[in-house]
Amino acid sequence: MDQNPNSQPLQIEIDENVARGIYTNLALITHSETELLIDFLFLQPQTPKTKVLARLITSPVHAKRFLAALQDNIAKYEARFGTINAGAVPAPERPGVYQ
Repeated sequence: MDQNPNSQPLQIEIDENVARGIYTNLALITHSETELLIDFLFLQPQTPKTKVLARLITSPVHAKRFLAALQDNIAKYEARFGTINAGAVPAPERPGVYQ
């Protein structure tokens, strides 16, 4: 990303509740021509029901940038802490559902 040397740095604030974060272990991903929707859930073992905890709605351009940033951060993590053993990455049982 090119940054204008005369621009002000971005100031980011975060509410306490948001700063705590939300643990998720399941994501449902759907899309239209202009948007990607990612629903984050926590699925407990032996429980067939769950709720959407957070929904991310973004454009395909931002989703692709997010993917690149995530890949970069995972590569840096693995360089520092070692390879993440995720096992074989199976195809989702249902399209758009990733655990």
